[in-house]
Parts: sequence; structure tokens; C-alpha cells
Amino acid sequence: MSFSETLISFDSVSFEFEHKKPILDAVSFSVRRDTKITIMGQNGAGKSTILKLITGVIKPIEGSVNKLPKLTVATAHQVIRMEDRDLTVRAFFEKNFKEKMYDIDRRIDEVLEVVNLHAPHDRLIKSFSGGQQARLLLASALIQDADLLLLDEPTNNLDKAGIEHLTMFLIMYPKTCIVISHDADFLNSFTDGVLYLDSHTHKVEQYAGNYFDVVEQIAKRIEKENMQNAQAEKIILKNKEQSNVFAHKGGKLRDVARKMREKAEEMEEAKVEVRREDKTIRPFEIPIQEDIGGVILRITEASVIRNHHASMKKVDISLQKDQHLLLTGPNGIGKSTLLEVLASGKSKHAVVKEGIRIGYYRQDFSTLNFDHTVRESLMEALESAGGENMEDKVPEEEMRKVAAGFLITKELINSKIGYLSEGQKGLVSFARLVLQRPGLLILDEPTNHINFRHLPVIAEALDSYAGAMVLVSHVPEFVDKIRIDQTLDLDK
Repeated sequence: MSFSETLISFDSVSFEFEHKKPILDAVSFSVRRDTKITIMGQNGAGKSTILKLITGVIKPIEGSVNKLPKLTVATAHQVIRMEDRDLTVRAFFEKNFKEKMYDIDRRIDEVLEVVNLHAPHDRLIKSFSGGQQARLLLASALIQDADLLLLDEPTNNLDKAGIEHLTMFLIMYPKTCIVISHDADFLNSFTDGVLYLDSHTHKVEQYAGNYFDVVEQIAKRIEKENMQNAQAEKIILKNKEQSNVFAHKGGKLRDVARKMREKAEEMEEAKVEVRREDKTIRPFEIPIQEDIGGVILRITEASVIRNHHASMKKVDISLQKDQHLLLTGPNGIGKSTLLEVLASGKSKHAVVKEGIRIGYYRQDFSTLNFDHTVRESLMEALESAGGENMEDKVPEEEMRKVAAGFLITKELINSKIGYLSEGQKGLVSFARLVLQRPGLLILDEPTNHINFRHLPVIAEALDSYAGAMVLVSHVPEFVDKIRIDQTLDLDK
């Protein structure tokens, strides 16, 4: 097979969500064999929609998605599906095949070796950490040995070692791969080209080069288009002013004025539509519950998991108001398990002071009701705070004001949570925290799925949070921007 052979092509593909929200508008591009392609675009732009169109899960409203005959495609999704969480490892991998595979255990061990994960085949999927589940998702795609590999946010939940391992794998991967990710350094290490999905025009632009090259190309194009439009605007304004002067003089000058107005209108229509860069969420603060004091959280023991076996570790952690705790350790050590114990209040070794309201950001968004609309979810969060400090504010207006700051538009607010992209679910989760006014903030990998443009704003809000906070994050650049008062390393 030649390098230039086209595996996938989109020919004037249009797609709308529920025939209401345009996602793609007459999009055309192609993906060639043995290339590594990145899809760029802001949260909710429709990046995952492109992957679903490739796999045939959804169909275009107009245009066509063309694939080589007998092309096989495997997808590593962003998160484990809820219906798969109760499966064993073996059953999870068996789902990838229509027929019974008699050598399935050998094949499972081979792909788990590739993703650097060793796991009993009878262990339940839901018992793995978020980072381990990310490796299982990749392995479930690899076991299919497909012609085209689709990866949707593959670095989410992975620790530093996991990201390094995945990066080397993709550099050496001999087949075609399309990746969605917000991790710039990760993408730049292997990307051959970029598909840029503009959420405003719903068009896709195709670029060649590595990730940073393409970002620079886009920035230069924006600058050039802005300069062209500025020059055109000067000429348009001059023509309008002169046409107004001539229009009042009568005679032939009226014809001149009319032609000048028409020329100005033509130039208005010909102005280049400059790409509107990804919007960034507004700066925000997470208010804290009133009248809290003393020790808010105390941890005396924590479960540590090694080689799939748990043991108890003696610790001495106390958190008061305005104190932040960072929980560290490799994937699978038990960080998320400890956060769940804290949030549930069911352990005598990890105790939250009675009456403290907990704001819990889970990496799998399972604290959200996927059947609720965004409005219902945000109003529920506001009501859970008992309308505290609302004063003369109208709850609905306050909710919508907070929502707008997180790019939750009027169109989005009545959508069901389950229909949102993972990045949009993350923004809804942060909006809920603002409305909840927690005394204790528990955050499990809050950078997952979130557009990199938003991360400095989120870090600033967490840095200034005045309640007690427990944070798990594998992104050093993010953690470095947040004040940390204590660190608990479960691996020590």
C-alpha cells in the first residue's frame, strides 16, 4: 500500500444535533494511510462527532463519509461506558469481537503489556482507577488490530509515566491514527497534520505539519485577516462618508453617491470572515459555606492498593478553612478511592465535620444526573446551598449568570446532561460548584476533557478558594499554579 492512499474522506458532510444545533456544515477533508492526525476545536465544537461519523454510529444529514472497502476502525473512547463498568476484564475485551475468540486471554495479556497494565482477567472494570481505565480503553482498541485507530482524549487520567508510555507508543505506531486531545506537548510529539474544527462556522480546515506549526499558522492567518479587514473598513467608511456628501448635492452626483454606497456594500460582503478564537471562560470564584470553622477534615488511615491488593496506611492529615491538600501517587494506588470515601462519609478514618457541604468534582461525572437538563442540574446545585447569601437576587437569574460565565449558552441550558460533550460536562460541574458554595472541595482530575485555554482561569479560582480543598491531578503545570499547604503521597 502506498503512503498517499486515502483511507477516509468527508465530502460536503453536514450534521445537526437533533436537527436543531448545527455541528458540521459542508465539511470536506481526507485522511491518508500511515498518518497521525489531530482534531482541534473547543469544547462542544463537535470533535467526537467526527469520530462517530467515521465509525458509522451516526450518519450525515448531507454529504458522504467515504471509506476504503473493508477498512477496519477501532475507537478508544474518553470514558468507560456505564453499562461496561460491571463487566470483568475478559468480558470487556470479548465485546470487541462478534465471534468467540478462543485465544482471548493470550491476546488480552499482549495488549495489556503494550499499555503497561497488568490485571487479573476476572477483575471488574469499575474497580480500576481512572488512569487504569484509560489504559484499558486503549487496549480494547488495540486488540482489534484495526487499520485506523481513533483516540478520544487518551491522556485523561493518565499519570506522567502513563503519558510518556502512550507518547512512545504513538510515535512507533505503524498504522493510521486520529487523536482528539487538549494536551499540546503530547500532540506535538507525533502529529503529522491537524483538522481544525471551527465551532462558529462549523467548518473543518486541514493543515499539514506538527501541532505547534499549525497553531502558529492559524495565529498568522488571523493576524493577516484582521489587517485586511481593517484596511477594507477604512475604505468602506470613506466611501460612505463621500456618498452622503454627494447625495445632498443632487444631479449626477446622486448617481455617484448611489454607486459608492453599492461599492461599500460589496466590500462589506467581501470582508474576510475572521476565525473567532476559542472563547475562554470568565474568571470566577467558588464561594464558601458560611460560618465554618475548626477542623473540617481529618484523615488517620487510607487504603493503598498495590498489585491489586489493598493495605491500610497510617496518616495524620487535618484540614481547616483555607487549607489545600494535594493527594499524589501513581495510577491505581487508591487516590480516587480515598476521595469517594471522603465524599460518602462512611469511614471512621476519613471524617468530614458534620454540617459541612461538600462540592465533589468526579472525573467520570457520575455525580451528574445525565437525564437532567443543564438548567435542572444547576438549579439543583443552587437549591442545595439553601439560597445562601442570595439576598435580593432572583435564583433563576443568578443561575443563568453563572452558567454564561462557563460558556453555557441559552441553547445549551435546556439540553440534557447526557447529550453534552465531556468538556461541557466539566464546565457544568464547575458551575455547580460555584452555585453550591461548599465548605469542602474535593476535586478528582479536574483538568480532564477541559480546553487548555480554560485551565489558567480554573487554577486561579482553586488557588483562591477559601474553604478546605483536596485535589488530585496528574498535570504539574496546573498544580503549580495552585496554593498547596499539605501533600499526601500514598506511594510513600
